[in-house]
Parts: sequence; C-alpha cells; structure tokens
Amino acid sequence: MQSDPRPRGAQLAAVLAVPVLCVALLPAGAWLDMTAPGTGPGAEISEGAGWPWIVNGAVLGILAGIVLLRDRGQRFGWVLAASGLFWSLDGFAQSYVHAGLTEHDPWPAMTFALWFLNRFGAYLTSVTAALLLVFPTGRFLPGRWTPASWVAVGGLFLSGFAVIVAPAEGDQWLDQVPAGVDQDPTSISAFAGHGQQLVSAGVAIGVVAFFFSLLTVVVRYRRSEGLERDRMRWLLWSVFVIVAVVLVSLVFPLPGDGYAGAFSATVLPPAAMTIAIVRPTLVSIQDLLARTAVLAALLAVLVVADAAVLGLLTLLLDDELSQAQVVGVVLAVAVLLYGPARQRLSALVRRLMLGERTNRYDVVAGLASTLETTDDSTEQLAAVAQAVASAFAIPYVSVEVERTHGERLVTTVGERPDQVRTLPITYRDATIGSLVLPARGLRSRLSQRDQQLLGDLVRQAATAARSSQLADEVQRSRERLVTAREEERRRIRRDLHDGFGPALSGIVFQLEAARMTVDRDPQRAREQLEAVSAHVQDVVADVRRLVHDLRPPALDDRGLVGALRQQAETLALPLAVTTGGDLAGRLPAAVEVAAYRIVGEALTNVARHAEATDVRLSIDVADDDLLVEVADDGVGIAPGRTAGVGLSSLRERAAELGGTTTITSPPGGGTVVSARLPLRTPA
Repeated sequence: MQSDPRPRGAQLAAVLAVPVLCVALLPAGAWLDMTAPGTGPGAEISEGAGWPWIVNGAVLGILAGIVLLRDRGQRFGWVLAASGLFWSLDGFAQSYVHAGLTEHDPWPAMTFALWFLNRFGAYLTSVTAALLLVFPTGRFLPGRWTPASWVAVGGLFLSGFAVIVAPAEGDQWLDQVPAGVDQDPTSISAFAGHGQQLVSAGVAIGVVAFFFSLLTVVVRYRRSEGLERDRMRWLLWSVFVIVAVVLVSLVFPLPGDGYAGAFSATVLPPAAMTIAIVRPTLVSIQDLLARTAVLAALLAVLVVADAAVLGLLTLLLDDELSQAQVVGVVLAVAVLLYGPARQRLSALVRRLMLGERTNRYDVVAGLASTLETTDDSTEQLAAVAQAVASAFAIPYVSVEVERTHGERLVTTVGERPDQVRTLPITYRDATIGSLVLPARGLRSRLSQRDQQLLGDLVRQAATAARSSQLADEVQRSRERLVTAREEERRRIRRDLHDGFGPALSGIVFQLEAARMTVDRDPQRAREQLEAVSAHVQDVVADVRRLVHDLRPPALDDRGLVGALRQQAETLALPLAVTTGGDLAGRLPAAVEVAAYRIVGEALTNVARHAEATDVRLSIDVADDDLLVEVADDGVGIAPGRTAGVGLSSLRERAAELGGTTTITSPPGGGTVVSARLPLRTPA
C-alpha cells in the first residue's frame, strides 16, 4: 500500500512557506516603489519599479505550492519553488534599490541589495534551465543524459559565478553608486582588467547549458508516449503562446508590452508545466495546440501585412505617416484580413497537424463512395487504410483481415515504426481483423471525437472485410457446387456406362441365347431365362439405389415427416414428432432434401453416440422458414471437441440454402440440433 504523497503537518507548513513569502513580498515591494523618489541613483540603476517582477515570483510560488500540495516529493515542484523565491527576492531587491539608493544616506544593506540585483540575478536564467532539465518527472533524463545534465548544471553554476566574481569594468561600472555602497563586493582582484572577458565567457557557458536543457526537452518529447507525451505538449503550447504574445506586441503596441513579453516568457511555461503535472487532461491538448498555432500564424500574417501596407503607403506618400494614420492602417488591415485569414489558416494548420479528422462527414462519405465503386477486396482494404492515414495524418496504417482457411489479407500505408498499437476490427461481435497504428506521435493521440471517427472508419473496414470474406465464401461455394455437380454427373455416367450398360448388354445376349435354344433344349432355355430374371432384378436394385441417391423415394411416397419416421424406425430410435405450421403444401425440393439429410444425419449420430432413451423431432414453418429441431437426452458433446465431418455437413447443407444450423449441448444433458431453412429462394 502506497503512502499518501500529500504533505501533512510540518511538511504542509514547509510547502506553503515559499508561496506565502513570495506573495507577502509583493505588497512590500509595491509600497517601496510608491515611496521611491522619481530621480536619483536608485531610479537610474534600478531602471524602474520592482513589484512587476515580484508578481512573476508570486505566481511561480503559487504554482509550486499547487504541485507540492499534490505530491510533496515532486522535485520539479521544489525547483519551481526556488525559482519563484528567486524572482520575488530579485524584484524586491530592485524595489529596495529603487527606494533606498540615494546620494546621501543610502538604506542599510544596500550593498547586498545591489549585489543581489546586479550580480546574483545572473542565476535567474539558470533556474529556468533547471526546470527544463527535470520536467516532468522531477529527474534528469536516464542513461548517458544524466551525467551530461549534471555537467550542464555545473556550467550554469559557473556561468553565474563568473558574473559574481568578475570586476566591474567598462560598461559594467556604475558611476551613479554613491560612496559607502560597494558595487563590487565579491569580485576577485586577480581578474582585474579581464572583467568583461570573464562575463562574456560566463554568458557563453550559460547559453550552451541553456540550449542543452532545451535539447533534453526535445529528446524527452521524442521518447515520451501516452500521457507523458501530452505533458510535453503542454510545454510546447506555452511556446506557441509566447510567440503569439510577441506578435501581438508588434501589431498592437501597448504600454508595458516589454513586461508583458517577459511575464509570458517567465510564467507561461511553468504554468503549462504545472497543468501538465497536476491535470494534463484539463482540456484536449491537441485541439488547444491547433488553435494556438492558428492564432500565432494569423498574427504573423497580420504583422507581415501591416508592414507591407505601411511600407507601400510610406513609399507612395514619400513621407512618414502620423501615429493616427498608422493605427488606422493597422486596424483596417486587421479587420479586412482577420476573418478570411483565420478561416483558411485554421483549416490549413489543423490539416497539417491533425489531418482531415475535423471533416468527419467528408472522410466517411469519401470512403463509402470509394468502397461502392471498388469490387476487389484488396483495393477496398487499401482504400480503408488510405482513408485512416489521410484522416488522421499519420505516417503508417496497416489493415489486417482474417480470411478463410487461416489466410490473412494485409494492406499497408507507409513504413512500420518501432512502436505500434493494434485495434480490433469487429463485425457483429466477432473479431475479423485488426487495424495497426503508430503508438507515438501527436497525430496518434485520439480525442473522444477522433475515436468516434475512427470507429466509423473501422466499421467501414469491417463491412469491407466481411464483404471480402463473404465474396470468398461465395466463390468457394460456387466452386464446391460446380465440383460436386460434375462429380455427381461423372458418378452417374460411370454407373450407367460401367454398370447398367454391360448389364443390359448381358441381358440381351442371354435372351438371344435362350431364344436360340428354346426349340431344341427347352429346359436349358428355361434356366437361361431364370438367370436373366435374376440379373434384371439386380439391375432394378441398382436403379433404385441411384434414384435414392438423387432424391430419397420416401419423400415422394410418405412426405418429409413420414420419411423421417421411417428412418427412425430403421435406426430403432424412439422418436416423438411434433409438427406445426403449414406442412400440407409441397415444400421446395431442395429444402425438403436438406431437411431430410440434416435430420437423418442427426438421428444417425444419436443412434451411434448419444446413448439416448428419448428423441424428439420438431418441424415447424414460421416466417417463410422451415424450422427443424432434433433433441435427445443422451451424453451430449464434450466441450472443446472438434466438429467431425458429419457435424460439419449439417452446417454446410443449411448454408447452401442460405440457412443456419446450430448444435448445442444444454446444461441438463443431451444434444440439440436446430436448423433454419428459408423456403423462398433469394432473388
């Protein structure tokens, strides 16, 4: 039994400490900014208020609290908490410098505040890189990536450390810092004269380490699947949003747009990561990605269109446009392009990202039309595979269908990936094949609506597969019928040619011999005629056997019920017969013979194997079907027993007429053979 990962007691206080501190620093920083002088060293060095950056830290701290309240052991949550605290302290240091760094009597600890703002703040980017390294599992990538990730962490540390110990020289030296405040408390004098080079080296190391963290995100995404892949997509979505925010700031410049871009870049990825860890199925990430991509692309089009129109107008007017005219042009371009561009871009992006799955009717109707105009089973299955591949924009689809005699028909689109998943294709609760799709990839993830569309396509595949099976069965039935007919004709010809022909010829010779000897030897002629009579009787018996094989004479002499009673008497079975419906009219010959053969085979099996004391026969006519049932109280059929030739023939005789035969063994014992034979020949 696993322990509850949620924090309790002291753990809960530790988890909530960082969010509470981050939020508490916000009003303190805002108060400092409100009381800060408008001019002076603090205003120049801090370059503005610090409370907006505390907002970043407060949001990150709250997000960390959400993650850790769900799982106190989630390392990503603790790294996020450290990031939030760092941003809050950095923003508070800026507010403190803003308000307290004056030409005379700077506030206490101003050296530390200025150092934290200008030097230690270099680690802000490092914290973001650390978040990327451990998202979403809270651990580094396994294998060789783990030591490489530790090297990257070391590089991030060295990057910030280089900024901390580098002497302030050139552009880095602040002339506004008053006496009594040391702007270089941690510098190492040995690096004097090389401060700028040291900072540049540190920045280069930090950039390499940061790009390594981005590389781990890409690798983790490619390795992920299922729910973990959806978590990685939330991070991808945040990137799309950041791009959209940047484009919005280009199209519609707003006050504080620089802060808006920084806020989105700082807060949106951690917010997306938090959703990915806590509740990745909050919304369909596939649809959200597609819509965000459409928005980003639309904004890009508007930016390009605005630039083109403004450039053209400036060229034509040979003068710069006024601010009001620029705003008017931007609004006009947005109004004219937004609607049409949004509609076309939405369709294009969704088609590129997700295929034709949104045009559900067109996909299903197109496949149905293709199947209607295609008779070849292989081409039909190929059309199904192509329709699934086009609908979901996936690179690989394979349709495998079971055919008769253990054969399999396989049609494939694309190259098979390393990991696949198999979905069954069923027809009337029977599995007749399978659909094989990639297990990984954005387009392989299916929403509820996508699963409904796939179900519609699979039903089309099932129908096509079943039609293929039925076509094969019909063809084989035709072949069997033709073969059986020709075999029967050959047997009859052989019996007539090899049996009746010589026999009748012999009778003629014997009669001729008797005619020639009747005058001189009447006794011998009499003996010859007696032999001819016996020979004729044998021929008559052969004729009756041949006729019986073609159609049992008892059916014509006694009818179906009487013929079956006669067969039961021959087998010495105690048969109880129940009839219903209109059996007085003449049944179709094929139905009558099939029923006679089926019941006869069933009675023979009872006599040979059942050890039954009671046998019941029911014959009825209902809904243009002849219903026949033979039930006994014998030993029944053992479970798992393979059907023999006799049992198989029962099913085949009914199937030849479009009917069915079922053979069951009830729990109480015995065997029940039921047959349904259509009385009308299908048109």
